[in-house]
Amino acid sequence: MGSLVWQMGFGAWVCFFTFSFICGYSEAVGENGTLEGIVFIDGKSAIGTTDRDFICATLDWWPPEKCDYGTCAWGHASLLNLDLNNTIFLNAIKAFSPLKIRLGGTLQDKSLLSEFRALIIFGLNALNGRTILPGGSAVRAWDSKNAASLLAYTVKKGYHIYGWELGNELSGTGVGAKVTAAQYASDTISLQNVVQEIYKDVASKPQIIAPAGFFDQNWFTEFVNKTPKTVDVVSHHIYNLGSGADEHLVERILDPSALDGEADTFSKLQNILKSSATSARAWVGEAGGAYNSGRNLVTNAFVFSFWYLDQLGMSSSYDTKTYCRQSLIGGNYGLLNTTNFTPNPDYYSALLWHRLMGRRVLSTSFSATKKIRAYAHCAKQSKGITILLINLDNSTTVQAKLSFNSTWRRHKHRSRGHVHKTKVILLPRCQKRGAITREEYHLTAKDGNLHSQTMLLNGNALILDSDGDVPPLQPLQVNSSEPITIAPYSIVFSHLPHVVLPACT
Repeated sequence: MGSLVWQMGFGAWVCFFTFSFICGYSEAVGENGTLEGIVFIDGKSAIGTTDRDFICATLDWWPPEKCDYGTCAWGHASLLNLDLNNTIFLNAIKAFSPLKIRLGGTLQDKSLLSEFRALIIFGLNALNGRTILPGGSAVRAWDSKNAASLLAYTVKKGYHIYGWELGNELSGTGVGAKVTAAQYASDTISLQNVVQEIYKDVASKPQIIAPAGFFDQNWFTEFVNKTPKTVDVVSHHIYNLGSGADEHLVERILDPSALDGEADTFSKLQNILKSSATSARAWVGEAGGAYNSGRNLVTNAFVFSFWYLDQLGMSSSYDTKTYCRQSLIGGNYGLLNTTNFTPNPDYYSALLWHRLMGRRVLSTSFSATKKIRAYAHCAKQSKGITILLINLDNSTTVQAKLSFNSTWRRHKHRSRGHVHKTKVILLPRCQKRGAITREEYHLTAKDGNLHSQTMLLNGNALILDSDGDVPPLQPLQVNSSEPITIAPYSIVFSHLPHVVLPACT
C-alpha cells in the first residue's frame, strides 16, 4: 500500500502514514484539562449530497391559546396571525437567500404565498373525506377537492410552490389518527394526478412530498414500494428528545449516546430508498427535538445548538437532502423569538451552516473522545473544506489536528528497485510575508450560560443592528499549521479554503 504525505506549514515536518489509516494518532489529556486528538477525514469521495438549500424551517398554525405545561408559547407567531411585514422577520429570511419554508395550514394560507422571498413547501390536509374510527384508524380514500382548489388558485395567481406535502403524522401508529401505508400510497398517487392536471401548462412542476410522519420501518417500506414513480421526497419527523417538560432534557442534549440514537432512523430510511425502485430523496420534514412546543430557555437557547447542529451533520451524512426545523418562529423552539422576532442562537447556527457547508458530505471521525462531534463538507465558498466540531464537555479544551486518507494527485517514486505510489496532501506552505490561514467561527454562550439566548461569535455578541439587519458573521484568521482549539461547551466551524480533496473537485 502506498504512503500518504501531509505537507504543511514551512514543510519542516512531513507526516507519513499508510493509505488506509492515519499517522501518529494522539490522545493525551494535559493537567490543564486539554485533550489532543485527530480529526480523520476521508477525502476520496462524498458519502452524501445535500440539496443546495439544505436548511429549511416551518411555520405552523397554532393559535395563541395553544399551551403546553402551563406555558403559552405561540402568541402571534402562527400562520393565523403572523406579522409578515415585520422588518426583523423579513430580514431574517432574506439572509439565507433563499430559505426553504414548510407551511402547515388551511386554505386561509393562500394569501401569504406572495409575501415570502423563500422556497415554499405547502402542507395539505390528508384527512379530508376520511372517517376516523375508534382507535384512530382513518378509513376511506382522501378527498382531493380542496387541495385541487388550492393548487389551481396558486397556479392562476402565478405563485411558485416548491413542493406540495400530503398529510401530517399519519404514518405508523400516527398522532391522533393513522392511515395504512397502502391507502396513503393510493392517496399520494391521487395527489400526483391532481398536480399533473393543474400544472400541465406550467414549465416548473412542484415536488410531491409525503408522508410527513414519524418513521416506522414496515410502514415506510410498504409506502415507498407502492409509490416508486409518484413521490419525489419521502419526509419524516423527529422529536427524539422526548417531552419539553422532561427535567433531564439538557442532559439528553449533551449525551453523545442520546444524540447517536437517531442515526438508526437515517440509516434505515436510506436502506429502504436504495433497495427500492424509487428515485425519491429523504427529507427531515419537521424536527423540533422536544415535542409539545419545546422548553423555554432550552430549545430556544444556546444549548440547543448542540442538538441542532449535530442533527444537521448526522442527517446529511446519511444523504438527507433537506432538514426542516420546527419552527422558524413559534413555540419554544423557534429560530426567531416569538415575541420580538429577534434571532435565537440556533438561527445563527443555521445561517453559518447555510453559508459555509457545501453540498458534498465527507466521512469524518474523531476518536479521542465521544464528547467531540465532528462533521466535514466540501466548502460552499471555495474548493476547500469546512469542518464542524462540537464540544459537549464542560471542562475539557480539545486541540484537534487534521488527518486525511486521500488527495487530489498521485506521485510515483522508486525505492530499493520497487515503484511505490504515494498520495500527497498538498496543504499550503507559509509565505514569506505571512502564514496561510484558515477561517474559524467559534460559538459560545454569553457568560458561559448554556440557557442564554445570546450567542457569541468569536467572543462578540450577535445582535441585530439598528435597522433590524442580521450582523456580519466575521471569522478569525488562524495559522493553518496550528491545531483547531475547541473550548468546553463550544462549537467551531473551520473553513480551510486551501485544502483540496478529490471529493471536492
